[in-house]
Amino acid sequence: MDGIRFDDRLDAGRRLARSYTGPTEDVVVFGIARGGVPVGYPLAVHLNAVLDVITARKLPIPWSPEMGFGAIVPDGTRVLNDEVVRSTGLGTDEIEKIAAEVLEEVHRRERVYRGGREQAPMQDMNVVLADDGLATGYTMIASIEMARKQGARSIHVAVPVGPTDTADRVRRMVDRLQVLHTVRTYSFAVASCYRDFHDMKDSEVLETLENARGILSVDSTEADSLRRGHPSPD
Repeated sequence: MDGIRFDDRLDAGRRLARSYTGPTEDVVVFGIARGGVPVGYPLAVHLNAVLDVITARKLPIPWSPEMGFGAIVPDGTRVLNDEVVRSTGLGTDEIEKIAAEVLEEVHRRERVYRGGREQAPMQDMNVVLADDGLATGYTMIASIEMARKQGARSIHVAVPVGPTDTADRVRRMVDRLQVLHTVRTYSFAVASCYRDFHDMKDSEVLETLENARGILSVDSTEADSLRRGHPSPD
């Protein structure tokens, strides 16, 4: 796969929504912050489901912070890339210190995004986890583990793009993986598949979550308009 596939994250989410074939009842959609929230938005609208957020963060290698050795999610679940841990020589104490620092930032962001609201329940729900793409997959895998621990009835992952190897690994962990395009190498950037892949701000996440809550409360005519991507005029 080469070249741009999506205009932006919202466009990717709309394409996922159009091709979605998973459960349609007792569904809750979680976007992995930040980029997974606008991807999850059209899915939530299509399914008339709650849209919530999971703040999953990479565990950075101290001397090369753009690279990670795993990921952590709000409940403290973490997934490590054992091969990277071995090759870097990171010790247990250092891993614990990094994980604690990242978890503190995860909790800070969760407070910002939720504004005092409780997380949408996962227990006995069909959980859809959305992100703007898979790379190594560790933030998604940590999110899957969190959903499993919280008693999800089923777990479905929806992403626009990812490497074949990562997609195969994730597919084995969930009830259903929906990925629109796969590549056969890790040496690609998710951003290369988008015309607009800007660094999202917290304010954009908050606006998207607020819009999703608004759609659940509007009348059916307006909701149908929004589902088609054409908001009704005020």
